[in-house]
Amino acid sequence: MMESGVSFCNSCGEQVGVDANGEVFVACHECYFPICKACVDYEISEGRSVCLRCGNPYADKARVIDDTKVPGNQSTVPAQISTSQDIGLHARHISTVSTVDSELNDESGNPIWKNRVESWKEKDKKNKKKKAAPIKAENDTPVPEEQHMEEMEPSSEASAAEPLSIIIPVSKSKLAPYRTVIIMRLIILGLFFHYRVTHPVDSAFGLWLTSIICEIWFAFSWVLDQFPKWSPINRVAFTDRLAARDYEEYKVRINALVAKAQKTPDEGWTMQDGTSWPGNNSRDHPGMIQVFLGHSGAHDIEGNELPRLVYVSREKRPGYTHHKKAGAENALVRVSAVLTNAPYILNLDCDHYLNNSKAVREAMCFLMDPVVGRDVCYVQFPQRFDGIDRSDRYANRNTVFFDVNMKGLDGIQGPVYVGTGCVFNRQALYGYSPPSMPPLPKSSSCCCCPSKKQTKDVSELYKDAKREELDAAIFNLREIENYDEYERSMLISQLSFEKTFGLSTVFIESTLMENGGVSESADPSMLIKEAIHVIGCGYEEKTAWGKEIGWIYGSVTEDILTGFKMQCRGWRSIYCMPLRPAFKGSAPINLSDRLHQVLRWALGSVEIFLSRHCPLWYGFAGGRLKLLQRLAYINTIVYPFTSLPLVAYCTLPAICLLTGKFIIPTLSNLASALFLGLFISIILTSVLELRWSGVTIEDLWRNEQFWVIGGVSAHLFAVFQGFLKMLAGVDTNFTVTAKAADDAEFGELYMIKWTTLLIPPTSLIIINLVGVVAGFSDALNGGYESWGPLIGKVFFAFWVIFHLYPFLKGLMGRQNRTPTIVILWSVLLASVFSLIWVKINPFVSKVDSATISQTCISIDC
Repeated sequence: MMESGVSFCNSCGEQVGVDANGEVFVACHECYFPICKACVDYEISEGRSVCLRCGNPYADKARVIDDTKVPGNQSTVPAQISTSQDIGLHARHISTVSTVDSELNDESGNPIWKNRVESWKEKDKKNKKKKAAPIKAENDTPVPEEQHMEEMEPSSEASAAEPLSIIIPVSKSKLAPYRTVIIMRLIILGLFFHYRVTHPVDSAFGLWLTSIICEIWFAFSWVLDQFPKWSPINRVAFTDRLAARDYEEYKVRINALVAKAQKTPDEGWTMQDGTSWPGNNSRDHPGMIQVFLGHSGAHDIEGNELPRLVYVSREKRPGYTHHKKAGAENALVRVSAVLTNAPYILNLDCDHYLNNSKAVREAMCFLMDPVVGRDVCYVQFPQRFDGIDRSDRYANRNTVFFDVNMKGLDGIQGPVYVGTGCVFNRQALYGYSPPSMPPLPKSSSCCCCPSKKQTKDVSELYKDAKREELDAAIFNLREIENYDEYERSMLISQLSFEKTFGLSTVFIESTLMENGGVSESADPSMLIKEAIHVIGCGYEEKTAWGKEIGWIYGSVTEDILTGFKMQCRGWRSIYCMPLRPAFKGSAPINLSDRLHQVLRWALGSVEIFLSRHCPLWYGFAGGRLKLLQRLAYINTIVYPFTSLPLVAYCTLPAICLLTGKFIIPTLSNLASALFLGLFISIILTSVLELRWSGVTIEDLWRNEQFWVIGGVSAHLFAVFQGFLKMLAGVDTNFTVTAKAADDAEFGELYMIKWTTLLIPPTSLIIINLVGVVAGFSDALNGGYESWGPLIGKVFFAFWVIFHLYPFLKGLMGRQNRTPTIVILWSVLLASVFSLIWVKINPFVSKVDSATISQTCISIDC
């Protein structure tokens, strides 16, 4: 917290200061927006002479601040500030250190910088012991309780600035019935299972028991999926409250570069001197950096400096593990920190493009919001795709996930990170805790198996001590940005930052600057050499990269794992859904490619389930991950295991039709009411969900269909492959997902690519079709009384077939085309089997003549 009466500039974070009369400097007398004279002069020099908040012209009598003079020197130093969390230093606003303070030794001969560090440590200890009373903001916009982390306290700096975003909760008229139906459905489920368990089917006990186990798992999966959607919200960003940055010229230059792009020649690229480009061998080449738009010479039509554009290719050598996408992301984080060190990072997949020029500004509204921005680790946008067929046969748009589930998570602790379309707070990637919370201990124990101090070994104690030292030193090193290179190197080495971030003094210094920026005195050629150094293939060895900082390794779905560790530290994320989609990309519309994509995601979830980062036991220390958020993460790693009961449940209808048995006994009036109530609650939950989310019933049905298709194919293979990979070390290679063909509209949609993933759903379709034929044949033989029990069994079988119908269409190829050989074989098998069934009727007991005669005698025939 800040000292009472101290006001800070909302632009640079320095003290506003006083004017010549000794009063607090005021630039705007209309809204009293706190801003210092240096920032006012900068705004005026840039042609912006109006208040950033209210838009009125700045006061004509704004006077220069009286800075505190240092004896013997004309340089200035900022006034004393109580804690490190109340200051953010821009590179261009850093004051110089006086010559008196920069001397190496004091009167006793000790280095002054060491004495200063010791005094900072003592001051930091005292500040930790103090408990300042929270300052209530007078002009804070009322925000629902779900918006903030429970530990967050509004600062007086935030109270003075207008919020850049607000929450618009879902109206009570839509949310209250939705929650009521969820509770009713939960109660009905309890009564339903009580009836199912207490009324076994003795004649088909195995089938009954299998169905009970499957249904209990489905109910558990529903709870994991449903309750994180308890508090859905919407958000609105005020982009007009941000200072305008012009990207038109930048856009023209980028488009020009794209227009010059050519297809890679078969012999590879050639450099200007005639030699082969080192990057032609994608698996063995040095680190390469090419600056397209650098520090000088690139300006827009108004003379403003444009953002830099740099091509980076990290070093690749045989024998090194490069960690694929996650390793590339970490290399880019380090390079950008050395060259530009912007505080925010936009992450896009290579097949995505910017569709909304204001999207990044909307993200900035959340990340720079004075109320919630400091604790936001990333802003996630929904994924939108081009080139998908009109009916979205294989649920490529994932509308239910992006428009329903993610909105629900935004009302808890924020959406999960999905790997693209995301703007990060750079500090969150470095493993730090949010500014409003103390650092977490290194170790994290299971809730049911808490760690014991007496059993912790020496290495763990050492790691914990180093982690605490690392977090505590952030404040210390912020104050030494003006030391010479020798002093900085000594202090950084003393604190052993290299063991966390690697052997780069320039990069380590960049991690300690909350507001980013690079020193103006930095030598560009030196920075380029340092950037090449940090993308070397051996740089991450014996560091925390991929373990505690950056993108986390250990799973092919590094996105879920990375976001999960951030939120375990107490960060929250924001879901931003602009009316015009922010980014668009391509998605595989071919059935086989789509299944391989889902297989990769599911395999990553199984890997996380079998790792130390499993949400079932990881991250309980500190209690910073909320319960419903944990349920959502548990759902993301256990959903592949639903494939096992799903395959069994989809097989039951065919077995029931072939054996003449059923999993449910004769229904009483109470049982009929329970079944009817369960069906009605399922329908009402879906209808009310559609009402507040805005998705269509077609989207919901496509999602339900592909849940079954993926569950009985890709998810099933992922479970077995995941156990083979994690337990036996057998890795799995994936096919590259195909994109929409250019020669014909949706040509890839009708192409059949054979893969083993097609076998389980094809088998389920065949056996259920055979079961239906056999069931009707048996009913024709059995007479009128056989049709009643047949209805329930056939309904069960058609439930499976209707869910697998898009898969069946995918096997048939183009519309109005002759079915494939798989469909012909299934029809042939069903026909042959039905004829044999009518002939032998194997499940009906045969009565011989002796039995008939004895029966006749007993009844006096």
